Order: sequence, then C-alpha cells, then structure tokens
Amino acid sequence: MSALPGPVPVPSPRTRGGATRLAITVPGLRRALPGLRGVLPGPRQASIELVAGLVTALALIPETISFSVVAGVDPAVGLSTSFVISAVIAFTGGRPAMVSAAAGSMALVAAPLVRAHGFQYLMAATIAVGILMFLLGLAGVARLIRFVPRTVMIGFVNALAILIFLAQMPHVFGNGWRVYPLVAAGLAILLILPRVTKAVPAPLAAIALLTLVTTTFDLDAPTVGDEGALLTGLPLPGLPDVPMTWETVRILLPYVLALTAVGLLETLLTAQIVDRMTDTRHDPNREAWGLGIANFVAGVFGGMGGCAMIGQTILNVSSGGRGRLSTFAAGGFLLLLVLPLHAIVGVIPMAALAAVMVVVAAMTFDWNSVRPKTLRRMPVGETLVMIATVAVVVPTHNLAYGVVVGVILAALMFTRKAAHLANVTSVLDPEGGVRIYAVQGPLFFASTGELVTAFDYAHDPQRVVIDLSDADVLDSAAAAAIDDILHRYAARGQTAEITGVSHTSAVLLRGLKNEKAANS
Repeated sequence: MSALPGPVPVPSPRTRGGATRLAITVPGLRRALPGLRGVLPGPRQASIELVAGLVTALALIPETISFSVVAGVDPAVGLSTSFVISAVIAFTGGRPAMVSAAAGSMALVAAPLVRAHGFQYLMAATIAVGILMFLLGLAGVARLIRFVPRTVMIGFVNALAILIFLAQMPHVFGNGWRVYPLVAAGLAILLILPRVTKAVPAPLAAIALLTLVTTTFDLDAPTVGDEGALLTGLPLPGLPDVPMTWETVRILLPYVLALTAVGLLETLLTAQIVDRMTDTRHDPNREAWGLGIANFVAGVFGGMGGCAMIGQTILNVSSGGRGRLSTFAAGGFLLLLVLPLHAIVGVIPMAALAAVMVVVAAMTFDWNSVRPKTLRRMPVGETLVMIATVAVVVPTHNLAYGVVVGVILAALMFTRKAAHLANVTSVLDPEGGVRIYAVQGPLFFASTGELVTAFDYAHDPQRVVIDLSDADVLDSAAAAAIDDILHRYAARGQTAEITGVSHTSAVLLRGLKNEKAANS
C-alpha cells in the first residue's frame, strides 16, 4: 500500500488573493493523487474486485459450513468467523487479494478441544492464538518460513487433503442409502460442469440442484440445519466463559501452539502462491500480525480460528482480484447472502457439502508428487521426508507435528549430506620442504571428524600451509578442529600456518583463541 504524502503546505496569513492560495494548494493535491490511486482502485478495477469477491463468497459458504461441522461447532460460528476475519484482514494483512476465513486445517486441530471441553474453550483458544500470532509477527518469526523445505510443504498439503477427505466420510456412510446417490450426483456435477461452462461456480450449482431434489421429493437425508444453528444476525462481542486457572492454561496451551503454527504456516505458504500468480511480493511479518488481529477479533465475536484458504484465494485471484477490496468484498457478500437466506441454507443436504469437500481434497492433493516418474527422479531422502510428514499428520490430526518432524528429518539429512562436502587435497613443494593443504567446502560440527584425520601428521615436512580460501568455518566446533590440527603439528615440532581465511572464519578462530586465553 502506498504511503500518503505529507500535509499540503498551509499558506501564510499574509497571503492575499485566491490565486496564490490555489497555486500553493494544487501541487499538494497533485502529489496526493498518486498515493490515493495506490490505495483506492479505479472504477474498472473496483468492479472487477467486487465480482471476484462475490464469486469467492459463493465458494466460501459451503466450505465454511463444512469446516464448522468438522470443528464440531454450529455453522453460524464458521460463517460469522469468515465474515469477521475477511473484513479485518483486508485492512491489516500483508498480502492483498488473499482470502482468510474459517479454514479446514485449523478446524481439524480444534475439533478435539471442542469435543473434550466445549465451545467456550475454543473461543478462548482463538483469542490466545490471535495474541500469539500478533507477537510472533512483530518479532519477525514469519520470515522463518523460508527454512521449511519444499518436500515438507508438499507433505503438509497432501496431509491436509487426506484429513479433509477423511472428515467427510461420517457424512457419506451410515446415514441411509439415499445419501450415496446424492454424493455421486454431486461429484458428477462438480467434475462435469466446469468442462461445460465456468459461468456458474460448480460448487454452487451442485448444492442448489441437490437441495432442489431433496426438498422436491422430500428425501430423508441429513441437512445443514441438523448440524446446528445458522447465522441469523450480526455477531456480538463477548468474552469466553472459562475459569481463569492454571488448569485452563494447561488445557489450552497445546491447542494454541498447534493452531498458531498451522495457521501461520498455511497462510504464509498460500501467500507465496499468490506472489507467483501475481508476480508481486508480500510482507510476511505484517501478514502474521495482521492475521493475529483478525483471529483476536474473531474470538471476541464468538468465532473459531481462521487462516488463509488456498482454494478460495486461488479462485479470487483467478477471477481478477488483486487488492484488498476483493478480500473485504468476499466477507461482505458472504454476510449479505447468508443473513436473508439462512432458511434456505438450513435445508442444504450434507451430502452436497461432502461432495464439494471431497473434490476440494482431491484438488488440494499434489498428485504430481506421487507419480512414479516424479518418485524416480526425486532423491530418496526427500521422498522419505514427504512421507514422514504425512505419516505423522494423519494419525495425530495435527499438521504442526508433521511439519516439525519433517523439518527435523530434512535438517538431519541435509547435515549428513553437507558433512561430506568438505574436501582436503595436498601438494608437496618440489623441494620437499613445504606441504600445502587446500581445504574446500563448509566446515561445521558434522565434518570435523573427517577434517582432523585428513592430515598426514607423521610424514609431513617441517613446514605445513593450510589454505582455507575455498572453505568456510561455520561454527565453533570447526574452529576447535582447526585449532586441534595446529596443536598436533606443534606437538611434533612442526610449523603449521593458515592462509586465505575469510572475515567470518577469522572471527570464529579469534573467538576460540580469546576464550582459551581467558580460561588459561
């Protein structure tokens, strides 16, 4: 967002005549116009943003209701949450055009908390998540997303898709035979209609047609209204009714940490996708603390946790949304559609929403990552990282656990590979009086063992030169290993000297010597 210029100069009281005042004021207005154009879209772009927001709102309604069911709360909670978060993040977020709302990933994490302790604890957790996200955003933690390997990201997305799919199975099986043809018809509409026309969103068409069929023929099938109360008015602020004790903190803390990690991770990953689609950049720290404010407000207004929604964001950007107006419009249109139509929303069959979410799960899954051609080309270690991430997430239903395990496993594999990158070669002076060792590659704790044993202490001549021009001393363990090499030569009465030390390496080596001098 462009910053507005400074205040327009105020004419001196001694200035007389309107012409002089106009000459002073108009340049200031001219300087202000580019800033205003950067903040407010023009009429043509505004119309595109509004249409994109409307299309996104239509897609938000069924998924938000489904995610509410996944979390174990009334559909009204998810709908009000989506409105509040979309409206707030439109102003506070660091990635324009990205849509944040009540998301499935956070619903999956929150579901056990709701089952065990009730909705009031979820409300308290959402407020705490907002505060933690805000603080992490101010601290700059959002930039750590660059340390998450691509294979972990793929595992994260695939695990999310599997969990979304599994969450729909209770709505497909065990509810009577009528549900099966409804789900099949919904899947057929969702898969065939986009190939015929894109004028009507396929999820909206599937929901509308299946609702018409169930109401016309009075079919006995579970509906959205059976899942709980729908949104009939604007949400009101309030505080959660939970005891202010250490036991409450003990209960909430694991869920708050997991919800924060999952929400930030999915949001920052989605922001990178939008960056690639629009060839622009986002502010990750602002997005983090902006999402924290949105979650805090959502919790105060009785909502559940929310974050960026990959499917709706892609739909918004593909529909032409590029600015904050499209995000705000998505939440505003959602509210305008739901409030007067809550009676109609209540008779939507759950089979229709299950079909929509099954397709969403299939679109979310990265099928290219499991193709035989890709698996043959991808290193075995990276495949294991992806599989480990999925294997941890699916049974635990905790996306944060899988990401942590995946990052640790990827770091261990990288360390093992990097430990063998260090290489030591040597050449003997033609006169036989000096041996020159050339050390190449990163030197750190994992490569110190091989480094120390790479020198021929017993057979080297009186003078040894160790060239570190192509090496980097990365930690104190490597500095200690080099110091050990020098002491081994000194113990044999030989002279060893180091050349080509970079500034960073020299700082570590001097720091080790100063530490030894202080301890001696």
